[in-house]
Amino acid sequence: MVARIPMVHRLSPRGRRLVYWLVPLLLLAAWFGWQAFRQPVQAEVPTAEATRGDIEYVVTALGNLQPRHYVDVGAQVSGQLVRLHVDVGDQVSEGDLLAEIDADVQQARVEAGRAQLVALQAQLAERQAQLALARQQFQRQERLLADDATSEDAFQIARATVLTTEAQIRALQAQIEQNRSSLRAEEATLGFTRIFAPMDGVVVSMEARQGQTLNANQVAPILMRIADLSTMTVWTEVSEADVSRLRAGMPAYFSPLGMPGTRWEGQLRQILPTPEILNNVVLYTALFDVDNDDGRLMTQMTAQVFFVLDEARDVVRVPVSAVQPLRGGKGLVTVITGNGQREQREVETGVSDRITMEIRSGLQEGETVLVNAAPGGRASAGNRPQQQRMPRGLF
Repeated sequence: MVARIPMVHRLSPRGRRLVYWLVPLLLLAAWFGWQAFRQPVQAEVPTAEATRGDIEYVVTALGNLQPRHYVDVGAQVSGQLVRLHVDVGDQVSEGDLLAEIDADVQQARVEAGRAQLVALQAQLAERQAQLALARQQFQRQERLLADDATSEDAFQIARATVLTTEAQIRALQAQIEQNRSSLRAEEATLGFTRIFAPMDGVVVSMEARQGQTLNANQVAPILMRIADLSTMTVWTEVSEADVSRLRAGMPAYFSPLGMPGTRWEGQLRQILPTPEILNNVVLYTALFDVDNDDGRLMTQMTAQVFFVLDEARDVVRVPVSAVQPLRGGKGLVTVITGNGQREQREVETGVSDRITMEIRSGLQEGETVLVNAAPGGRASAGNRPQQQRMPRGLF
């Protein structure tokens, strides 16, 4: 006869308590056992794909735009500014009349100088007539003295009269030349009351207003600024840590803050030798020019500037963290093959922008590499590559 297993509810109270404790313990032990003996799941490793593109190793800085050629037009005479012929934004050509200053005082001085010159010329004519008479009298006294018909004293007086008159004429001639020079200066000053454009360009600012009284006795007052906006200069502030890496003639480009999708290119023209110190920060000014034929660039625009130290176009590139640097411009990467295997491969490196690195050989576009992965396995002492600092262009 088969024995029947009693049901839990048929057990004694002590037996039932024992069953209630044993069942959870058995289930927990089964779960720990399953965790201990199940197949371990490998953690996902970071990878990256070798892509093709451009790499630029640059020095960045901020700058602003100024016209390459400009001139501040000032007044050389004092007086009231009676007429302005231009306004801000007007296009002017060299020789165009810009402004007029009250010329009454200067005109009066010119007329007085001319009148004085006429008076001196009249005095000169009078002295020349006296000289002709004195010479005739001297010649007569000379003949009479030869015939003992006059005295020695009369002869000496006649000769002295000739010499005196000649000296007076030379003094008048010198005075006339001086007056002419003064008159030319007064006429030039009169001409300064009409101000003309010294160059072709655009009136970019006005510092004076019509009706204003100008005082040019000590400092020439500025009326306006004319600038040629066809070529703009980028004034860039470069830190002393970066300025030693810049060289005249190197490529540079910038994007205005208001036009981030555009790019203007040029070449570094000059680094000013005297720095500017702001809050104990030493900044050097670097200049380069760009064309502005379309007039899109304007004065004082802020520019994000890039000086290109090195570059590579249309090259295979990977993240810098995927490359372990070796000697002689070489590197070591871990390639994930098509079947999921890892393969260490030596590559030739090139330009880096601190984020991506150029791979010149040893890796193809589209291959997958491990990021931040140490080389697997241990190489022997004879063929294990030696490590050193990062290749040129990384930092």
